[in-house]
Amino acid sequence: MEDLVSIVTPTYNCAKFIAETIDSVLQQTYSNWEMIIVDDASKDNTEEIVKRYDDNRIKYIRLEENGGAAVARNTAMREAKGKYIAFLDSDDLWKPEKLEKQIAFMKQHNYNITATDYEQISEEGESLHKIIRTKKKVNYNGILLSCPVGNSTVMYNVENLGKFEVPNIRKRNDDALWLQMLKKEKYIYGMPEVLMKYRVRANSISSKKIDLVKYHWYLYRKIEHLSFIRSTFHIFWWGAIKILHIK
Repeated sequence: MEDLVSIVTPTYNCAKFIAETIDSVLQQTYSNWEMIIVDDASKDNTEEIVKRYDDNRIKYIRLEENGGAAVARNTAMREAKGKYIAFLDSDDLWKPEKLEKQIAFMKQHNYNITATDYEQISEEGESLHKIIRTKKKVNYNGILLSCPVGNSTVMYNVENLGKFEVPNIRKRNDDALWLQMLKKEKYIYGMPEVLMKYRVRANSISSKKIDLVKYHWYLYRKIEHLSFIRSTFHIFWWGAIKILHIK
C-alpha cells in the first residue's frame, strides 16, 4: 500500500490557473494522495472550477474572510492526514512523476525534507528556458542567506517531524516555514531533477521585490529574533541576490 501524501494548496483568485494545477495532480503516476485546496475568500469563480472535479481525493475548503496564504496553508496542514505533506501553489504545475520519484528519493536516502529543481514558465504556461537548481543540502543559515527552495517542490515526512504552524505573515511565510522545520531537522535535501514548473506572474506578491524588504525584516527580527546587525546583513545580502542578480 502506498503511503498517503497530503497536497497543501492555498488559493486566492486563481481561477485562471487552478484547473491546470489540479490536472497536474490528477496526472501523477503516484495515486495515493489527497489534495487539500483552501480558498482564501476568492472573489472570482475559483470555487466553481474546483467543484467541477468529481474526485473524492480533492477536498475544497473556503474561508469566510481573506487572511493571507499563511492562514490558508495552516488550515490545509491541520486537515492533512498523510504520512507526507507536499506543497503546491495554485498556479504551479507538477510533472507526472513528481510524487513517485520524490518519495522514492526520500525513502532511498532516509531524508525527512526534500526539494527538487524546477523550471520557470510564463503566465501563459510557456517555457522561459530557465531552470532553478536546488542545492544538494541546505540548513537554517542557508535559507536565511539565499533560500534555494521552490515552495511547490517541497515534501516532508509528517510522521517523523510532526506538523508545523506557518507564521502569519502575508509574504515570505514559506521561508518562515522552512526555518521552523530546520530547527527540528538539520537539512533540506535537494533532488537534482526538474519536477515542477513555476509560473512567473507579473503582478504576483513575490514579484514586488522592494516591498518584500519589510517582510524579510519582520521575519528576521520578529519571528526569528535575529540581532539588528545580523538582520541588516541578511537584508543587504538578499537585496544583492534578488535585485542585483549577482548570484
